[in-house]
This record gives sequence, structure tokens and C-alpha cells, in this order.
Amino acid sequence: MSAQRDIQNIFFLGIGGIGMSALARYFYHRGYTVSGYDRTPSALTHELESEGIAITYTDDPQILNHKFDITNPHNSLVVRTPAVPEDSAIYTYLREQGFDIRKRAEVLGLVTQQMKALCVAGTHGKTTTSTMLAHLLNPVNAFLGGISMNYHTNLLLDKQSEYVVVEADEYDRSFHHLTPYISVVTAVDADHLDIYGTPEAYREAFAHYTSLITGALVMKHGIDLQPRLQPGVKLYTYGVEQGDFHAANIRISEGQIRFDLVTPATTITDLQLGVPVWVNIENAVAAMAVALTIGTPIEQVRERVASFQGVWRRFNIHVNTPKVAYIDDYAHHPEEIATAINSIRKLFPERKLIGVFQPHLYTRTRDFAQGFKQVLHTMDELILLPIYPAREEPIPGVSSEMLEGQVVEKSELVKVLVDKVKNSTEPLVILTVGAGDIDRLVPDITNALHE
Repeated sequence: MSAQRDIQNIFFLGIGGIGMSALARYFYHRGYTVSGYDRTPSALTHELESEGIAITYTDDPQILNHKFDITNPHNSLVVRTPAVPEDSAIYTYLREQGFDIRKRAEVLGLVTQQMKALCVAGTHGKTTTSTMLAHLLNPVNAFLGGISMNYHTNLLLDKQSEYVVVEADEYDRSFHHLTPYISVVTAVDADHLDIYGTPEAYREAFAHYTSLITGALVMKHGIDLQPRLQPGVKLYTYGVEQGDFHAANIRISEGQIRFDLVTPATTITDLQLGVPVWVNIENAVAAMAVALTIGTPIEQVRERVASFQGVWRRFNIHVNTPKVAYIDDYAHHPEEIATAINSIRKLFPERKLIGVFQPHLYTRTRDFAQGFKQVLHTMDELILLPIYPAREEPIPGVSSEMLEGQVVEKSELVKVLVDKVKNSTEPLVILTVGAGDIDRLVPDITNALHE
């Protein structure tokens, strides 16, 4: 925070978000007074409070004076996520009082200027790939877009490391604030069309992002991206069976995945994948490509890729009995859901698949309705929850019903699923997917299915 030498207090608007909470923890551990607001309590906000960070769930500016002492614009910085609406009372008050309000991406951008940033961008896979990369390198600094199952946190800190691993979010062009030393780009399938308007504009944002890289780009082989690299920046491709770094000799047996990694310099044989899901092969190749490029020892890479435990809400298997398996995943784009379904068909080829999808955002549901319908109906049975609106107001004519499945309320879901398991004469797989608050139901579904 060299540009803010007199800053003492940092207030986070939307502190419960996965990226915001990591940034809040970072500054708290650096000695700043950190507090924040969020609309609802969650497991993340409870953890922040247990660590000493004060949080309010009431959108009332008076609390800033009485509880947090956020009264002086000259010694305070406000960090905001777009998920907090413009008409929030606290946000309106802080704006009118002249507080310095920055987007999360702007503040994270300052961090990437202070260390060598290893960034992971792309429509899909960036959370798993960045979390895997952090595990390969640890001890390292890392801002992750999910909770690491190895470390039970979304933030890693190490004062000795010169590197910081960052998930580079394309929403609202946030990743344009970063200064990547090395970056992975996993995919450029159109998303966030409420911001970008067209797939072409979305890809252009990634092209501009590549111009910010100072060391090397590791890009998935075959994606529709023309990188715009600075002179001297190296380009590598990666993939499954194709690319400068690629997996070969893939073997799947007894619930394990093993493969060889072919690099421009050598072949590393018989690697074991810690989370044996097909899509994690290419995620691992990307993460290992970055780790090897900066000189991580091969034996460390081998051990860490095998001991990687995954990311919370990234294909987590919560129940696995002969009667029913239950898997939860963050997928909220048609391509991501297709990947989850494909992985399940490989793991449980003989089982009937029941999917539960909570659409995220009215605009995304509208813009990708045909894609959602096409992929969701490849499952044997489909249950839909009402759309999770997040930052958006309802759009007339846009609802879960347009995806053509059985729509149930969240309060009814656990009973509906238990009844389906009880009445089934064949083994089932239940998949819950979505980026809204469907994750709040995971413990109840898990407990009910175990019983």
C-alpha cells in the first residue's frame, strides 16, 4: 500500500466474497485495522470474525461510527466488490463523505506489483489450477478463488517467497489491473455478456490482458485467442495430449489417474493425480508448466500433484455408497456443467444421474438458456432451483422454468432428494451445481443421504 502511506483502517464492502475475504485477511495480517459489511453471515464471515475482523450485516451507516470508527477519510480505505449494489446505504454514505473507494481488483493489482505474480485466467478451471499451483509451490503467497482442501483457507502467506499466485478474474475487466509475471489462460468461452456484450469483446479483453504479462504466457492449446505479447515474453501451450506441455500415457484404474508429463525439456513419468477427475489432468499440466518454468524441483512437483486434495465446491464427493453418490460443484456455465457431467459418467458409468441446478444471474440464464438446456438435459433427471439473482434485478420472462425441468424451492430440496433415493430401484448419482447459495444446502443434503 505504498500509495496510501497514512492508511490505518480498511473497510471491505462485501467482505464475505471469496476474493474479498482473502484480501481482508492479507491486510489484517499486515497490521491494518480491518472491518467490513456483508448482507448475510456465512462460514467465511464467521471465520473472519473468529480471527478478529469485525463485520456488520446491517446496511446502516451509523454502525461505521459506533462499531468500527470509520470516520476519517484521510486514514481509511474502502474496498468494494461489484456484488454490493450502488444504492447500498453504507456505500452511498461512504461515497458522499469522500472516502477513497477502490475496487478489489485495483487493490489486488497493487499487490501484484510488489511481487512476481503467477496469475491464472480463463472462463473455466482457474480456481482449481491456481489452487493446485499454490500447493505445488508452497510456501508461497496466494490469493485463491476457493477454499483449498489442503490448507482450509483461500489465502497463503510467506514473507520469504518472491511469488504470489493470483486467480485473475475477468468479470468487469478486473484482471486488467494486474501485472502478471507468468499467466495461464485456460479458456475464453464467452461469459459475463452483461458486461462485455459480445463474445468478440470478451476475447478482446483477454487479448489485452496478455499484453500485461512480463515473463511468459502458458495458454491452453487450441483456444480462440490471439495473444498480444510484449517483446521478449515467452509463449507456451499446454493440454491433454497436445501442446508444449502435455499429458501422455494416461491410465485410469481402481479410482486413480496416472499419466506422464511431456515438457519442452524432458518427460516426467508416472505422475499420480491427487483428485482423480479427468478435467484435473489439464489443470495439473497447466500448474506444473508454471511451476517447472520458475525452477521448482521435479520431485517436489511429483509429490505435490499427488497430495493435492482439491478445492471446496470443485467436484467434491460428499457421499459415496452403493446406493447413492453425492457430488457438489461450483459449475455455473454450460461448458463447466458439461465437464462435471462428463467426469461423473466416467466415474459412475452405470448409475442414473440426477442433477440439481441453481441458475446464477438473470442475464446469464437469459444469454445461455439454449446452452444450459442442451447440457442439463444430458442428465437422466433434472431439478431446478429458482434463479439466484446476486447483484441483479429480475428480468421479465426470465426464470428457471425456461430451462424445462422440475422447479422446487430450496426449502423443499432435501426432502425431494431423499424421496428419490428411497424410491429408486437402481444406484444413483446426485449432482448439485451452481454459483449462488446452493452451497448452504450441501451439509443438509449430505447428512440426509448418509442417514
